[in-house]
Amino acid sequence: MKTRASASVLLAGALLAGCATQPVPLRGDYPAITPEDAAAGDRTGASVRWGGRVIEVEPQAARTCFTMLSTRLDASGRPDRASEATGGRFLACRPGFYDPAVFAVDREVTFTGRIEGYENRSIGEYDYRFPRIDADVVYLWPEREDVRVIVHHDPYPWRGWWWW
Repeated sequence: MKTRASASVLLAGALLAGCATQPVPLRGDYPAITPEDAAAGDRTGASVRWGGRVIEVEPQAARTCFTMLSTRLDASGRPDRASEATGGRFLACRPGFYDPAVFAVDREVTFTGRIEGYENRSIGEYDYRFPRIDADVVYLWPEREDVRVIVHHDPYPWRGWWWW
């Protein structure tokens, strides 16, 4: 009986450990406002958790602003690479210096903060309305590594383990 209870506890622990949890700085409840939603209306002052891929980093005298291509966030708050859909573009600004060499193009970043306003900028010849957030948190995710799994199948599957 003790063995069965111990196995149940170990199994429950393993299942909980496998669940995706958000990093502490990204935790909280945020409304489901996308940058597209914010650009279409006026959501100034709303708290948001947005993320995506870096397009450009602009260090200024007292702050750094990030131009981002928004993507949906997964359960851990990380930008979801599997989703091809984008949620528009946005700007995120934070006091201090953030090195463009570290926050390179296409790196994944998640921000929390409040929408402080909007900026009209051009993308090519198209005028685009960027929601701009005053970021409380700038969370740079580790780079993903592509892992290839190669499986070699036994050409003689009728042989058992005793053959070797």
